[in-house]
Amino acid sequence: MAEAGTFCTQFLPNFSPKKSRRTKFLIPSTCTSRTIRVRSAISLPSSETLGSIPWGCEIESPESAITLQKWLTDSGLPPQKMAIDRVDIGDRGLVALKNVRKGEKLLFVPPPLVITADSEWTSQEAGEVLRKFNVPDWPLLATYLISEANLGTSSKWHPYISALPRQPYSLLYWTRTELDTYLEASQIRERAIERITDVSGTYNDLKIRVFSKYPHLFPEKVFNMETFRWSFGILFSRLVRLPSMEGKVALVPWADMLNHNSEVETFLDYDKSSKGVVFTTDRSYQPGEQVFISYGKKSNGELLLSYGFVPSEGSNPNDSVDLSLSLTTSDPCFKEKLEVLKKYNLSTPQRFPLQITGWPLELMAYAYLAISPPTMRRHFEEMAAAASGKTTSRKELKYPELEEQALQFILDCCESSITQYTKFIEESKSINLPVASPKQVDRRLLLKQLAVNLCTSEQRILFRAQYIIRRRLKDMRAGELRALSIMNGFRKLFK
Repeated sequence: MAEAGTFCTQFLPNFSPKKSRRTKFLIPSTCTSRTIRVRSAISLPSSETLGSIPWGCEIESPESAITLQKWLTDSGLPPQKMAIDRVDIGDRGLVALKNVRKGEKLLFVPPPLVITADSEWTSQEAGEVLRKFNVPDWPLLATYLISEANLGTSSKWHPYISALPRQPYSLLYWTRTELDTYLEASQIRERAIERITDVSGTYNDLKIRVFSKYPHLFPEKVFNMETFRWSFGILFSRLVRLPSMEGKVALVPWADMLNHNSEVETFLDYDKSSKGVVFTTDRSYQPGEQVFISYGKKSNGELLLSYGFVPSEGSNPNDSVDLSLSLTTSDPCFKEKLEVLKKYNLSTPQRFPLQITGWPLELMAYAYLAISPPTMRRHFEEMAAAASGKTTSRKELKYPELEEQALQFILDCCESSITQYTKFIEESKSINLPVASPKQVDRRLLLKQLAVNLCTSEQRILFRAQYIIRRRLKDMRAGELRALSIMNGFRKLFK
């Protein structure tokens, strides 16, 4: 589970041992548009480089869950109305033991059982070094997890770490071949590559600036790219932000066993009166029912990116698909338009989220800019500002003389994307990547099914947008024909 927000790719920390302002990782709410930036200098994992992590467990392991529950109880977790059990949605989850009322507070995980950037390190010297270099919270927590995991039973967190998955199914663990083959049609592929590249860059930055200077504290056989991929995978899927604890990001054992439901609107937070991390139910539960929280208003692609699952088609009211719009290089105003886009931190191509219910105003503004002729030059900046969302007014731009062409431009982009999805879905049954073991066969069958489910849900949104735009264009053109018919009638009358 993770906090309600989309992790953007301003990921590489800028830290030094000098006294400077502490760099924070940005985890803002879902953006209206996304600039496409992929650094190709850092290689993505291949099937050969995905090794085995020496700690954690298989997700199906019931023993680790039982051990975790006993350790939490012995460490101060109060009696619970829920227990860990095998569930249909999410492999493991928390199931109600008693009747749970709507509006009831559950969990009450005390602060000593919560991992934050301020948590005490078993290896105190390692913690002091990272704090001396002002390492931001995300890479600091990633390093902390590896350090504590490597200590085994010497770490107080051993029962918790032993219950964490050894290899999450998040896109961080997909190889480049799997991403290119299964997610070729989806824009989430680009975001997965960005994330993997950012994690690699963060590790390399830490290695150069910190680890290489203290090899006795951070030996490469322990602190390497593979262990960092694991620890960041854990953070992406389990880290939460607690508003009532000054917005700290935290790992909350026990609470992170709760699975996501798109129809639930309850989140974790620190409760000052009970001095514990809680959530308030927004519905009642019967004994034996799985209890859910929300991981945030995320699309199916974002849920696959961080958590490794795709909700059933049509069940996620927050689902969206990114539509990529681009300037045409043959446009006589291409350079001018590109400059004004750069001024507002936009690019070509630029991604915008479409939902079943519609699309952002910024998408239409970008489309106006893309199709504008040289005679509209004086409006280029206004269009780019509106496309970035950096305007004082939230009113939709209106250029009646360009509306039909702009809608046709968006429709063409939708239909191009629909064609790619259709091609993948039709060919998916015959896609069989080479495998080295029976276990890898099961894994790749699962990944392919996840990709098909994602592409089906994203294509559904594109079909809806296609239908709406076609209807709008049909109405506009019918109106133009009526107006033309009336004008011709007037001409005949005057003749």
